[in-house]
Amino acid sequence: MATKKTTTKEAVVKSDKLILSPRITEKASMQSMSNAYTFVVHPSATKLSLLTEIKATYKVTPIKINITKIARQYTFIRGKLGTTAGIKKAVVFLKKGDTINLS
Repeated sequence: MATKKTTTKEAVVKSDKLILSPRITEKASMQSMSNAYTFVVHPSATKLSLLTEIKATYKVTPIKINITKIARQYTFIRGKLGTTAGIKKAVVFLKKGDTINLS
């Protein structure tokens, strides 16, 4: 009887920069007051790879990272069917006293 090998899938990130931009919305600015910062990230980014990128870029250690995919949406603009781009966002939670300057 053949046995099935299980392997862990390592995320190979081809991009040098995982954090594409900060996500500036009303909700994200309200969350930043309570040490939760939102970023648009590369589609192949993982929590572990984002942890090392945030440590290197912003010199802070996150407590927790939540990653969410926002699916593309179909829209009807000027008589034509189109789509809005889907993104992957990460919410980074920091301990009290740590801040990230997004400007």
